[in-house]
Amino acid sequence: MPSLLNAGRSRGDGAHTVRARMVILLILVLSLMITLFGRLWYLQIREGDHYAAAASQNAVRDVVTPAVRGRILDDKGRPLVNNRTALVVSVSRTELMRMPDLGTAVLTRLAKVLELPVDEVKARTRLCERNVPKPCWNGSPYQPIPVTDNATTQQALTIMEHREEFPGVTAEPTAVRQYPAPEGANGAHVVGYLSPVSDDELSKQKAEGKKDLQRADEVGRSGLERTYDADLRGKSGVTGLSVDHLGRVTGTVSETPPVAGNHLVTSIDAKIQAITEQQLDEAMKRARATFDAGNTHKNFIADAGAAVVLDIKTGRVIAMASAPNYDPSVWVGGISPQDYKALTDEKAGVPLVSRAIQGQFAPGSIFKVISTSAAAESGYSTKATYDCSPSISVGGTTFNNLESRGYGPISLQRALEVSCNTVFYGIGYDMWLKDGGIFGKTPKDPMVTMAKNYGLGAPTGIDLPGESGGRIADRAWKKRNWEQNKDAWCKQGNTGNEYVDKIAKENCVDGWQFRAGDAINFAIGQGDTTVTPLQMARVYAAIANGGTLWKPTIGKAVVSPDGKLVREIQPQAAGKVPVGDATMKYLQNALIGVEMNGTAAGVFANWPNAQMPIAAKTGTGSVYGKQSTSWFATYGGPKDGPQYAVVMMVSQGGTGSGTSGPSVRKIYEALLGVDEKGAIDPSKALLPSPPADLPHIQADGTVASVSLRAPSFVSPPHPLGDGDGRTVGVSAFGPGALPPERVTYRTGRGT
Repeated sequence: MPSLLNAGRSRGDGAHTVRARMVILLILVLSLMITLFGRLWYLQIREGDHYAAAASQNAVRDVVTPAVRGRILDDKGRPLVNNRTALVVSVSRTELMRMPDLGTAVLTRLAKVLELPVDEVKARTRLCERNVPKPCWNGSPYQPIPVTDNATTQQALTIMEHREEFPGVTAEPTAVRQYPAPEGANGAHVVGYLSPVSDDELSKQKAEGKKDLQRADEVGRSGLERTYDADLRGKSGVTGLSVDHLGRVTGTVSETPPVAGNHLVTSIDAKIQAITEQQLDEAMKRARATFDAGNTHKNFIADAGAAVVLDIKTGRVIAMASAPNYDPSVWVGGISPQDYKALTDEKAGVPLVSRAIQGQFAPGSIFKVISTSAAAESGYSTKATYDCSPSISVGGTTFNNLESRGYGPISLQRALEVSCNTVFYGIGYDMWLKDGGIFGKTPKDPMVTMAKNYGLGAPTGIDLPGESGGRIADRAWKKRNWEQNKDAWCKQGNTGNEYVDKIAKENCVDGWQFRAGDAINFAIGQGDTTVTPLQMARVYAAIANGGTLWKPTIGKAVVSPDGKLVREIQPQAAGKVPVGDATMKYLQNALIGVEMNGTAAGVFANWPNAQMPIAAKTGTGSVYGKQSTSWFATYGGPKDGPQYAVVMMVSQGGTGSGTSGPSVRKIYEALLGVDEKGAIDPSKALLPSPPADLPHIQADGTVASVSLRAPSFVSPPHPLGDGDGRTVGVSAFGPGALPPERVTYRTGRGT
C-alpha cells in the first residue's frame, strides 16, 4: 500500500512540474512578444519619422556638378585668372560595377586610347578607402570619376564614336582654371592656387551644420583665391539619384543647378605687374654680374627678391612681384609630387614663398626715415649739425660707415642724403643713454616706438593670407629670445669662428639686455630687426601722403557673373603716424635730396625733377654670413602730388643704387611716360594714375572697355577643343565667360 501511495505522489509531482514549466514558457513567450511589439511601436510610431527620413536618405545618392569659378581680373578687366574648357574623360564607377569583370576590359581599352598606364587608370577610379594609397577617388562613388583633364580632340572623338566599347565613359568639356598672363604678367604669388576640399574641412562643416562645401569642390589655398574663396567659388549643383538595395540608379529625385561664382576685380595693373616682374628679374641678373669686393669676393648670388608698387593715396597694390617665381598652372588638375618638391626646394629658393609679404630682411639704411622721425620728434634739432665721422667706438667696439665716407658736421637732411651711418649711430646711442642705458627703469626707446608707429613688427593686414609681421627687436623680444636660446649659447664651445664665439659668450651672460650695440644697430636698420618689402612700401607711402598708414588691398570689387556690382572693397586707413607736419615735410625734402644730390642721384640722372619729382632712399642691409641685401625705396609722381610708392629688394644682391635702383627707375618710366633721357611723353605713360572706375563687365561676361592682344592660334572648326586645352568655338561657362578669341592663353605646364 505505501508503494502505491508513493507512486501516486510521483505522478502528481511530475504533472505539477510540467505545468510549472509550461507557465514559465508561456511567460517567456509573452515577454518576448511584448518586447517585440514594444520595439515595433518605438521604431514605427515613436521614431517612425526619423527612420523614414534616414531610409529615404539611404535610397538617395547625390551627384555634384561643380560651379564655374569666378575670374580674377586686373584694374582694366584683363583676366589674371580665367577658366578654360578642358576635355575631361570621366568614368561611371556604378556602370563598371555592373560588368562581369568590374570594368577591367573597359579601363584597359581606355588606357590605351589615353596613352596612360593601365594601372594608373585603375588607380584613379578606385575609392579612397582605408589603407588605399593615392591616386584614388575621394568623392562620391556615384559621381563620375575624372581620369584626365588633358584629353585631345582625337581621343575624345574615339571614345564618343565607339560608345559600345566604352560603356560608362564620357568625354565632356569642363571648366578648369587657366592663367592667361595678360601682357606677360605672371602674378602667381598674388592670385594663388586651388586644391580639392579635404575630409577635415567637410567634417568641420558638418559639425557646424553648414553645407557650403561639396566633396567635388576645389578651395582656394593661397593668394586671392583663398582670401576671396567664398565669392569666387559659387555654389555647386546637386542631383539626387534614387538607388535600389544593390546600388543601382532607379531615377532622379531632385536637381539643383550650379550657380557660377562672382568675379573679383583687383587693383593690379597687368602691364605694370609684367614690367615690375621683368625689372626685378633684371635687377637680379645685374647683381649676379657684379663682383662682391667687400665681403665674399665672389659675384653676388641674388637668391631672392621682391618689388611692390603702391598707390599712396589708397594703399591699393598696383603690382607685387616675388622671385623666384613659378608657373601657377602646375596646380591645375592636381600638382605632381615632383612639381611640389620643386616649389618647396630650399636649394631652388622655395619659389612658393612670396618674398613681398613673407620674406623678412634687415632693412638697412631705408630704415633711417624712421630714425629721423624719432630724432626730430624727440627734440633733436633739424637745424643743428651732427658729426659724420668715418666711425665711432662704443664699449670697445668700432661701428663704421658702410655706404658713406666721413663728411664732418652735417644736418640730418644731409645725413639722409649721403646715408651717413655714424650720425644715426650717435643719435641712437645718445637716446639709449638718456633712457638709463641697460639699467633704465622706464625707458622710452623713441626709435623702437616710432618703428612700431610706422606699422613695423606687425602684419599690414593686406588681403593675402600668410603675411609675416617682421621683427622689431625691442627689450621684450630680447628677453624672450634669450630665454629660448641661453642654454645653447652657454653650452657653445670653441667653433673656430672668433666672431660667433664672442657673440655666444656675450649673449650667455647678458643676452636679455638691450645693450648699447643693440640701440646703435637699430638706428640704421641692422641687428635683429627685420621687415618685409610690403611693410617698407607702406612706410614710404605714409611719408608721401603726410602720415596715413593704409591697409594695403588688392581686391577692388566683387562683380556678379552678369556684370552687376555685388560689393566694392573700399580702402581702409589703419592709422596715422604720430609725426608732426614740420617733421614730415623735412623728411620729404630730404628724400628728394637723396634723388637729386645723394646716393640715388646717379640712378635718376637726367630725370625731369621739375615735372615728376622722385623721393628716394638707398639701403644696403648687412647680415652675418651672407652677402648684403639691396634696397631701393621711393615714391613719386606728377609735380602736383606723388602718386606711387615703389620699393625693390634683392637678397644677397649688393647695393641699393647699383642693383635695385636702375630697375625702380624703369618702373617709373613706364608708369609716368618718361624715357631714359628724361623726356616726358604722356601718350607712353601706362598708368599716370590708377583708374577711378571699375571695368565694365557686360551681361554676357565680356569686358567692353578692354581690347586685349590678338589671338596666337587659329581655331579649328570642331566644337570640342584643339587638344592643348584652349577653348575652341564653344563657351562652357555661360554668363561670365571671356570669349577665347580675345586673349592669348597659357595652359597646362607650358606657354
